[in-house]
Amino acid sequence: MKIVNLSETPSVISQYVSELRDVGIQQDRMRFRRNLERIGEIMAFEISKNLCYKEVAVQTPLAECKCQCLKDDVVLATIFRAGLPFHQGFLNVFDRAENGFVSAYRYYKDRECREVGVHVEYLASPDLTGKTLIIADPMLAKGYSLELAVTAFLRNGKPRRIILASVIASEEGVEHISKTFGVHEEVELWCAAIDPILNERSHIVPGLGDAGDLAFGEKL
Repeated sequence: MKIVNLSETPSVISQYVSELRDVGIQQDRMRFRRNLERIGEIMAFEISKNLCYKEVAVQTPLAECKCQCLKDDVVLATIFRAGLPFHQGFLNVFDRAENGFVSAYRYYKDRECREVGVHVEYLASPDLTGKTLIIADPMLAKGYSLELAVTAFLRNGKPRRIILASVIASEEGVEHISKTFGVHEEVELWCAAIDPILNERSHIVPGLGDAGDLAFGEKL
């Protein structure tokens, strides 16, 4: 399985990630959402370099011009709710793509908040057969919710290619996804940054906190 860590090459995406992490800047919800969106836009552009294209003839006011246009049939998918701004960034770039959505949330099975479970209760997507599926999930902690999201989407057909995109991932989450999908050459994982550890509550450290709460407000 191909794993791409965009933080290994300095770029403006690192500036946006630093603002997402900053406890002062991240209190501005609009900027937090916009930074997630901008990272999605940049990551979509980087991913676009690895997709398939076809030559088409375009008629300008003066002459016919040969252009390279996207050949892949792209479906953009995300996990409610934190994934929405990140997903929008991808949609700004792949503006003709179909879209898919899944509701997956994690919960603690014990009072000590050490054992984490994930529940999937909603799925909406087009037929994925033979298409390029890009799943945008900003935080990859243990990797269970992303694994279940992929499994859920696969109910609607087998994509030709699956690209998993995260803003911040933990090394443990990357390892879990690699073990789960590593034998599948059609699966790729793209990250803006990879952090070293998870704490006792399965939060990424240093991470940035709860992306959904920071983007949309605290939930009950």
